[in-house]
Amino acid sequence: MIAVDEERAAARRFELLSERVLTVAGIYGPNASGKSNVLDAIAWLSAAVARSLRDWEDDIPREAYRFAKGPVSPSVFDLDIVVGGVRFTYRLEVDDFAVLYESLDSYPERRRRNLFTRQGQEIGFRRGLVGTRGIQELLTPTTLALSAARRIGDADLGSVGRAVAGMGVLGLRRRGLPTSFFDSTQRLFVPGSEAAEARPVETRAERPPTSDLRSALDLLRFADPGIEGYEVAVDDSPQRDGPRRRLRFVHRAEDQPIPFDFEEESAGTRTWFRLLGPALAALRNGRILLLDEIDASLHPRLSTRLLEIFQDPDTNPHGAQLVFTSHDTSLLNALNRDEVWLTEKERGGATRLVALAEFGGERVRKALNLERAYLQGRFGAVPEVDQAEIRRVLGLVSPRNGQG
Repeated sequence: MIAVDEERAAARRFELLSERVLTVAGIYGPNASGKSNVLDAIAWLSAAVARSLRDWEDDIPREAYRFAKGPVSPSVFDLDIVVGGVRFTYRLEVDDFAVLYESLDSYPERRRRNLFTRQGQEIGFRRGLVGTRGIQELLTPTTLALSAARRIGDADLGSVGRAVAGMGVLGLRRRGLPTSFFDSTQRLFVPGSEAAEARPVETRAERPPTSDLRSALDLLRFADPGIEGYEVAVDDSPQRDGPRRRLRFVHRAEDQPIPFDFEEESAGTRTWFRLLGPALAALRNGRILLLDEIDASLHPRLSTRLLEIFQDPDTNPHGAQLVFTSHDTSLLNALNRDEVWLTEKERGGATRLVALAEFGGERVRKALNLERAYLQGRFGAVPEVDQAEIRRVLGLVSPRNGQG
């Protein structure tokens, strides 16, 4: 997510980095080209740091590459991340049963400084780090050192571990991936007061500091301006875990407030609602949000609004990053050329991920209409649809003369 066009507000500067960093990246490509696999890999690494100490015992729940020698080859992850203004590089290599290699380097003065390197169960730490003995005592063949460092150890180790483990994930449902943040919007509303008074949405310039709950309610009105407030209905029927609490949104018709259960709202409103909690959590903490199929059930204007919130330094002051996949080419009009990535399936079955900005010359000049150029196939990464083949498959072509 390194900026190519640096002189714009969306490209963030860090004192210890020579490059500027972007807060939005969109991944495009044909069906089955591996867009979701890119997010899966990042989400799996986040889950590994979050869960290995607590949940992994006899094996490592990885999804190995299935072609060629993939099932018996290690999975390797390399991550560059800025935490507290300092660049860190993290490398992890695992197979089905053990951590084979793990290392963490920092660049506090733009020069590499190794914090730890691990080969199997042997690990060496930089002299002077706090808590290294405790980390060593927690290590097992399937436990990541960075996972242990989240609980014990040096401030740098812990902060990097928390940053990697704290990624938000939406839209991915594969084995071993984190599910945190899926219901965080619901938690904003339900644990609070039983009702909320309706109030008009203010402009950003007029709005005083507000809670995430109030921000979520205001943002929800972008999807449905008719929502004036909300209430929490309590089901008094006996429940094993206590009374069931149900979120309802209040609409107004002819001066009469009408509550609707969440399930009665439109698919687009429900999708936008589920996005708000994770997005606000990422924006508040300056973290990463991974979003698969941003366009699912969402109007393009809402998707565009979400991109703008992450791109704008005023609404994203802590540098939170949004990485998403999409088929909605209209969103390309809200992205700069260095915010677009393309996936293609190679002959061996692997996914090739290419930055659009790597295309040279006139194909990606700044003034280019990215949506039109993408649909014209000028960058590849679009499905090939042969109309004659479709007619043949549907039986609309005569086998004798090839005519329909």
